[in-house]
Amino acid sequence: MRSFSSVAVLSAIGAASAQVATSPVPSSTFSTAISSTAHPSSTVPVASSTPLGTSQSTASSSFAKVDGLKFNIDGESKYFAGTNSYWLPFQTNNADVDSVLKNLKKSGLKILRVWGFNDVNAVPEDGKVYFQLHDKATGKTTINTGADGLKRLDYVVSAAEKYGIKLIIPFVNFWDDYGGMNAYVTAYGGSKTDWYTDKKMQSVYQAYIKAVVSRYKTSSAIFAWELGNEPRCPGCETDVIANWVAKTSAYIKSLDSNHMVTTGEEGMGLTPGSDGSYPYTHKEGSDFAKNLAAPDIDFGVFHLYVADWGIKDNEFGNQWIESHAKICDEAGKPCMFEEYGIKNDHCSDSLKWQKTALSTPGNAADLFWQYGQKLSTGPSPNDDYTIYYGTDDWKCTVTDHVSEI
Repeated sequence: MRSFSSVAVLSAIGAASAQVATSPVPSSTFSTAISSTAHPSSTVPVASSTPLGTSQSTASSSFAKVDGLKFNIDGESKYFAGTNSYWLPFQTNNADVDSVLKNLKKSGLKILRVWGFNDVNAVPEDGKVYFQLHDKATGKTTINTGADGLKRLDYVVSAAEKYGIKLIIPFVNFWDDYGGMNAYVTAYGGSKTDWYTDKKMQSVYQAYIKAVVSRYKTSSAIFAWELGNEPRCPGCETDVIANWVAKTSAYIKSLDSNHMVTTGEEGMGLTPGSDGSYPYTHKEGSDFAKNLAAPDIDFGVFHLYVADWGIKDNEFGNQWIESHAKICDEAGKPCMFEEYGIKNDHCSDSLKWQKTALSTPGNAADLFWQYGQKLSTGPSPNDDYTIYYGTDDWKCTVTDHVSEI
């Protein structure tokens, strides 16, 4: 998630901290309780959520899947292009959602990644969308299934079905924007490095996964479930994230065997092609190959932001793409170039990255960060990576790229 994953963490809606908490609070002092509410009143069990989409038998042929080192969508195995629009489920005007998906369809972009999380520690003002409330005072987490909650995600999924767009939905954010892991920590104690192994926080996280997956497990609009956005564990042994990846992906598959699962990671921590620079190291507690090897991870994902990672040579990106594709090729699983962009310069080196991704065996799709257009409320968020629909930048980075595919 580019707005919120840089070294100097940016936000399209407002700056937010991405600092790891350093004063753990013993989690044993907190109790965990999960409920689901149609805000602001009635409480219903999570399991009562009604899945969207067509029946299992009629939808099965429409599920996106892996086909060797390619993806198969709607019966076609090829390279696919897509984008990120994290903010789409937070729009309250259905016409805006339809407009975005209609424009993606017209442009030939097939895959869209949107946030499936929006965590808070206090109920926001009326009308502001949130999905999950972690209440420190009560030690309870409440899933908001109301009109300002998961019903907004419901509409995105149903509209994606209508326009034939496939969605990637992550369940939590490493960064503090939209709550992230820090919202769990605020309510239950510990730190973000504890989050991956803390039983209480993991039980809350899995309950939320179950609530979301249960709503859309039969929907043909879901491309893949994603464990989180850019999970990191600074200073941790790589087994911490790797074990969490294996455990959580197996849990998701136990709930839904129809859809693919991936990690949402940046792709840090790998040996092939390493120049010793920060992204190739294990400093953030990640090992790309080890995470990819989890039996229930269907494909690998990686991101690329040279400026935010302190890389001065944009040519770094081409080797970064090839390094990940090599690991995916050896693992027999496709790679997705899931986030990439260059600030305020969308028609130069990023185009070379697209060509490298398209021509490198093992890489099966790319999703630029991020999509933009005019909404009923004004322009969608601009974090200097945004490429707005219909502009000259759109032609060079999207129209020409799709034509080449």
